[in-house]
Amino acid sequence: QVQLVESGGGLVQPGGSLRLSCAASINIRGMKTMAWYRQAPGKQRDLVANINSGGTTNYADSVKGRLTISRHNAENTVYLQMNSLKPEDTAVYYCNAVSYFGNNNWGQGTQVTVSS
Repeated sequence: QVQLVESGGGLVQPGGSLRLSCAASINIRGMKTMAWYRQAPGKQRDLVANINSGGTTNYADSVKGRLTISRHNAENTVYLQMNSLKPEDTAVYYCNAVSYFGNNNWGQGTQVTVSS
């Protein structure tokens, strides 16, 4: 079973930056897609960004130009660099990994709070 451990969340002021990390227990070269999702209180879990094995990325419209996903296979780690953060970015951020067999794996989440 794949274990995903997120870190890097916290409290930041509007306009600030954070970098989230997702460390995987397996070689992520075996993962078709790595992604970050987020869930705000009372809302559904939504895709923030994903990256496939070839390095192609996809972003939610609300984060384009501010958040960047990267995949470091040698480290078995996926990062989410978050710049120009807004209060509406406040949520629990979850790491997700989908294998070539269709297995869907989730981390436990890390809280990001953007507030002055």
